[in-house]
Amino acid sequence: MNDKRKILIVDDEKDLVKTLKFRLEKNNYEVIYAYDGFEGLERAKKENPDLIILDLMLPKKDGYKVCRMLKFDINYRDIPIIILSARKKQEDIDLAMSSGANKYVTKPFDFEDILSKIKFHLKDK
Repeated sequence: MNDKRKILIVDDEKDLVKTLKFRLEKNNYEVIYAYDGFEGLERAKKENPDLIILDLMLPKKDGYKVCRMLKFDINYRDIPIIILSARKKQEDIDLAMSSGANKYVTKPFDFEDILSKIKFHLKDK
């Protein structure tokens, strides 16, 4: 029985995905990933992760659309989504939050900050 929490990382920066995956696995999470929005949406629906870390600027389907599609689907709306983006403008943050995101973190980021947000959103699951 695998009792590890599953996190889906959706980001087109492969080095960032690799680094996050390594750090999260060291903290006892199972990590799956996708490099574009379309693949991220498909993996989310197939794998039903406990939490999603989602970039906004993605090929094929942007993060706003991925977030909105998951949050407005009864089967996936309870999955917490943390936006991890280089976009720092308030309108980007507002749009992400109105799309259903639970938290917004800007790049560059502090891993311990991301980890604390992950733990916060998974504590009741």
